[in-house]
Amino acid sequence: MDFQQVFGKPPETQASAPGRVNLLGEHTDYNDGFVLPTAIPQSTTVQLGLSSDSHHHFYSENLNEQVSILDINHSPSGFASYIFGCIEVLQKAGYKIPSLCVYVKSSVPMGSGLSSSAALEVATLRALRQLLNLPIDDVEIAQFAQQAEIHYAGVQCGIMDQMASSLADTEHILFLDTRTLKRRVMPLPDNAEILVIDSGVPRTLATSGYNQRRAECEEAARSLGVKALRDITDVEVTEKLPEPLRRRARHVVTEDNRVLEVLQGVTSERFGELMNASHASLRDDYEVSVPPLDTLVELLQKTPGVFGARLTGAGFGGASVALVVAGEARSIATYVLEQYKQAGYNGQILVPSLELSDAA
Repeated sequence: MDFQQVFGKPPETQASAPGRVNLLGEHTDYNDGFVLPTAIPQSTTVQLGLSSDSHHHFYSENLNEQVSILDINHSPSGFASYIFGCIEVLQKAGYKIPSLCVYVKSSVPMGSGLSSSAALEVATLRALRQLLNLPIDDVEIAQFAQQAEIHYAGVQCGIMDQMASSLADTEHILFLDTRTLKRRVMPLPDNAEILVIDSGVPRTLATSGYNQRRAECEEAARSLGVKALRDITDVEVTEKLPEPLRRRARHVVTEDNRVLEVLQGVTSERFGELMNASHASLRDDYEVSVPPLDTLVELLQKTPGVFGARLTGAGFGGASVALVVAGEARSIATYVLEQYKQAGYNGQILVPSLELSDAA
């Protein structure tokens, strides 16, 4: 069903926002650290119209689910919580938001660590900006989106996903200092393209594990007497911490240093080595990987034409990202997915997108 069929009238405006994949800088954003995301071709589109009654009405095409907000004092769950959160944070900032009809459709895979939630938030806020002519810029959209996710979806996220969805494109890497929001748009490494493969394992523990890791990092920063782990540059400083705080902090410090090395300019081969080191750190020090994801990453790392590979996103399942020789992503994916299947797992290629390339 389209907007007209669901709500009985055409939409008044629409906006889209992409998902993202993070090449380096995992679990550093909520430590005020450094990240290197890029946008992916898949996106979420939000269509808006004014409601004919005093209630908000949200519809998800992907879920074939409709939610009506009858009591604004009770936040809904599921996909509606993100939309409701965007409306509420704008209202708390002083903007008057009328009752709305909202229609959502998305090609961003859910549960793969590609920030389908940030794409939904940013698309919603962009559509609201257009509909109501709101004087908010792209950075403010990312900040409002982050607040919506924290306060209404219950995820204590950093700002990387929302900044990437709001500001990044598919042709470049976005270097972001998550403390200052200083950023630089950088080209992809020479003769390289991005390959993203879903492990086939849904991120079942991502939210609870994510919030636990964040709490551990905050405790580590307090123990070291700094505002955030981003303020530690020498990994030796983390050795005085008890376990598991030592390993959690060691991951964050070394991960920040990997991103900063890329900022100075590296070859595709070196970028790949840093991605491999990042996965080992996420697996061993941060403990957010799972065996199928480790298998997939190991297969990628051993395949000719792959510069490097790692898990991407919060972990506990989801997707892997690899930097590969330009023009070889599909053939590499076909080979690796066959090996992965022989190991007893079923994955699928997400980027380059088969559907989007066929449609083009």
